[in-house]
Amino acid sequence: MTTPGAYAFELGESIPTEDMRTSAAHLREILLAHEGEEITVLDDAMKQHSLVLAPALSRLLRDILGHIEKGEGVTFIPNSKQLTTQQAADILNVSRPFLIKLLTDGAIAFTKTGRHRRIEARNVFAYKRARDAERDRRLDGLIGIDQDLY
Repeated sequence: MTTPGAYAFELGESIPTEDMRTSAAHLREILLAHEGEEITVLDDAMKQHSLVLAPALSRLLRDILGHIEKGEGVTFIPNSKQLTTQQAADILNVSRPFLIKLLTDGAIAFTKTGRHRRIEARNVFAYKRARDAERDRRLDGLIGIDQDLY
């Protein structure tokens, strides 16, 4: 999904090339092998710099590299980005009318600009996390019931 706007951008202009996929896989392996350790990188002038990645940043980079390794495009959306209802519906993989019902029911916070609803990306992602957690909780309950039957 591509979200137009100055704050959202795709990683590159196309699907990752084979070289990008190979490089992403290699860098992901390095990050996994050296998590929490000091690593040395070279800048364009071949000057060495040492750094330790924060665990959250390391996980984020590994997730991004994992998608690139699989040949998937990556789009970044800052939490403060104002999304249209169609963009939010696309992120949640629901129809636009269903999303509008969620908005009018108060499930997701939004603002109105004239006649148009705008939803901060952070609110869409918070709803998605809560929805996914509830779904997982219910599936765990069903698995427990299923196991009790055997």
